[in-house]
Amino acid sequence: MIINNFPYFYFNLILYKMKNVIYVFLAALVLTSCKKNDFVNFSGKITNQNSDSIVVANGQKGYQRVIKLDENGAFKDTLKVDDGFFSLFDGKEYATVYFRNGDEITMNVDAKDFNNSIIFAGKGAAESNFMVKTTLNQLEFNKGVLAMLELPKADFDEKLNSYVSGFTSRLENKVLDTAFVSLQKNNIEGLKAQLTNMHDEKMYIKNELAKGKVAPKFVDYENPKRETFSLDDLKGKYVYIDVWATWCPPCLAEIPSLQKLEKDYHDKNIQFVSISVDKRDDYFTWTDMIEEKNLGGLQLYANEDKTFSEAYRISSIPRFILVDPEGNLVSADAPRPSDPKLVELFSSLGI
Repeated sequence: MIINNFPYFYFNLILYKMKNVIYVFLAALVLTSCKKNDFVNFSGKITNQNSDSIVVANGQKGYQRVIKLDENGAFKDTLKVDDGFFSLFDGKEYATVYFRNGDEITMNVDAKDFNNSIIFAGKGAAESNFMVKTTLNQLEFNKGVLAMLELPKADFDEKLNSYVSGFTSRLENKVLDTAFVSLQKNNIEGLKAQLTNMHDEKMYIKNELAKGKVAPKFVDYENPKRETFSLDDLKGKYVYIDVWATWCPPCLAEIPSLQKLEKDYHDKNIQFVSISVDKRDDYFTWTDMIEEKNLGGLQLYANEDKTFSEAYRISSIPRFILVDPEGNLVSADAPRPSDPKLVELFSSLGI
């Protein structure tokens, strides 16, 4: 049999080869369609925008992407990322988002009510929506944290466990990425442990370091001239103690207010003492800072002796302590120099 001058055998051979080509092409197409995109499709709209762009960043990974908004606040971009958390900044407000390559996420938000209106949709949006809800819950929870730390243990545990329970129940969402869930569980357990330690510290201070009790002492701490001083050397005056370190930003932020206090009370019956808990390797950083910032009062160095800090359960700095002229505690957790309550306390004591 002849078809178009080709023998039938050769015609079948051509069809066979064409089928193989088609099968290979389809297989390649399937593999291509199953391959995960190596970028995030991110789009959306910001109404009442605060700027003409948004910034997606992760400082630890050195990642930053500026995305321009059009005149209506709309945007669209593709982001090549390492899977994880990113901050999103619109010029005024922040949000935490979770991106994985392959996600296709849209975001819509009214910048006038940023936290309450932001919503994510699309593939991979569940984690970012979880973070939005978490931020709102944390803002509300944080309003009562300081008061909560003053509660008796049973009441404190009840409030803390209620917050943790609500958090973990939201993690039962089956859509959430397993790595994300694991990380969030670690985070909430870390927060629980931190707040529990802070509460234990508060209760210890309240009960064991109460006003009127004999103040735990520092002994033979050196000043930059290598002269030694102990708390007992300062009896007869009120002693306001600042426990700090050169590497501590909140400590450094209090220095101007502390210097003002030292100036205002230089002729009063009070001695200002600053105790550095810097490590030995930072000794000269400490002495240099005293000179550079013209630090006043009595500057002492703990030389890695933890006896004093442990006696006061100091787990974070700066920490301020006020001792009366007899060596008894006025406050083991006194107001900071920048807090107007400190001057009120001094006035109530007749300083």
